[in-house]
Amino acid sequence: MTLTIHSAPGSSGYLDMYPERRMSYFGNPYILGLTLTAGIGGLLFGYDTGVISGALLYIKDDFQVVKQSSFLQETIVSMALVGAMIGAASGGWINDYYGRKKATLFADVVFAAGAIVMAVAPDPYVLIAGRFLVGLGVGVASVTAPVYIAEASPSEVRGGLVSTNVLMITGGQFLSYLVNSAFTQVPGTWRWMLGVSGVPAVVQFGLMLFMPESPRWLYMKNRKEEAIQVLSKMYGISRLEDEINHLSAAEEEEKLQKDTISYLDVFRSKEMRLAFFAGAGLQAFQQFTGINTVMYYSPTIVQMAGFSSNQLALLLSLIVAAMNAAGTVVGIYFIDHCGRKKLALSSLCGVIVSLIILSVSFLKQSDVSTDGGIYGWLAVLGLALYIAFFAPGMGPVPWTVNSEIYPQQYRGICGGMSATVNWISNLIVAQTFLSIAEAAGTGVTFLILAGIAVLAVVFVIVFVPETQGLTFSEVEQIWKERAWGSSRDSNNMEGLLEQGSRS
Repeated sequence: MTLTIHSAPGSSGYLDMYPERRMSYFGNPYILGLTLTAGIGGLLFGYDTGVISGALLYIKDDFQVVKQSSFLQETIVSMALVGAMIGAASGGWINDYYGRKKATLFADVVFAAGAIVMAVAPDPYVLIAGRFLVGLGVGVASVTAPVYIAEASPSEVRGGLVSTNVLMITGGQFLSYLVNSAFTQVPGTWRWMLGVSGVPAVVQFGLMLFMPESPRWLYMKNRKEEAIQVLSKMYGISRLEDEINHLSAAEEEEKLQKDTISYLDVFRSKEMRLAFFAGAGLQAFQQFTGINTVMYYSPTIVQMAGFSSNQLALLLSLIVAAMNAAGTVVGIYFIDHCGRKKLALSSLCGVIVSLIILSVSFLKQSDVSTDGGIYGWLAVLGLALYIAFFAPGMGPVPWTVNSEIYPQQYRGICGGMSATVNWISNLIVAQTFLSIAEAAGTGVTFLILAGIAVLAVVFVIVFVPETQGLTFSEVEQIWKERAWGSSRDSNNMEGLLEQGSRS
């Protein structure tokens, strides 16, 4: 196939001129299949975060030492988060050096190995080792899946396709609640709960063997023929030439940059500092506004609201998980129609209102209530509203934005660093929520989360650009203009820096 390479047009420009080249979410089965296959990594992510809460009840029954030690219980839960932090931090380098496909295969092998270790663990210490391995796999997958999907997605539906990974995360959490319920009467309860998590990893490994490498990664590694073969399965001939033009322009620009990138290089470049601050800030606020507190402790929150029945608490928690998954489906539609920034802001405004309702319900609740009462039901309403507002916006937006705001040579390493920020924030919130609630009261704790959500609104307004429908090159230009002023000033500054480096 012979194609003439011209200067790359802006996506918004040529797609407006040629609307017939626009692609819908379901427009290409090949891209959708690739997205769903990569999204199994999100399913592993979600399942692992949800399953341990139910499994821990039965682990305590099997291991008396765990039942007698709150430290061991916390370690069993949090060791997966420690592994995820390390996996996310190293996942960026693995992605950039070995490619998105091999990184996914590596994550699957590690996750499956961890699932087997957990299922056969003879003591809690081997179980903790298995939890670490599973976390390591989840950490690498949490970096890889959004980037892999973004680089294989048409710009006009990139947000929705990347958000599919978040849908898989929330679907995994819902699945974990179902599995917890299904295995309650089965011998070796917790071993089945934890061991079955290896099945999706094996399935993804098998499917990924037939999936291509990211075309953008291939092109930047000078494997252009392979990249064009992959792109030809995604686009018709008219759109194909435009997509190759974009890659060619990006390649020319990256030839002027350094060949190897270190973590320190992210902070030496003003554009990258701005981009990383926006991306990592979104990831931190996603956690500090309380989402995984709600998911980890929703049964506890329901019981705090006065519903003492374990079965009712678990049922209401299952409904919360289902709403989380359903809300993400809504987000898949709106993220490419309303834009990332508007969706995040509207989501945060709803989250603030919901957290205030939760706070008021707990502050007003009577200590002697046994059936929940009006304030108990108000707490459940606040919980439902929180999920309804969070899931479509602040659920997918941080992952989508982080998959598209970094230049190719920084995408893996910055994606890994920002995912690490997410996991660290996750660990901090998970480890402190119950302690703060005990010390200051649950109502005050939710009020603190509402205050953090207000800060998040200001952060998004000031630091996060709109990236809806933009090519990666156009997003890069945003950071150059924010760092150096206008496009002309940016070019002049780059020229001066290049002259300085030569002299």
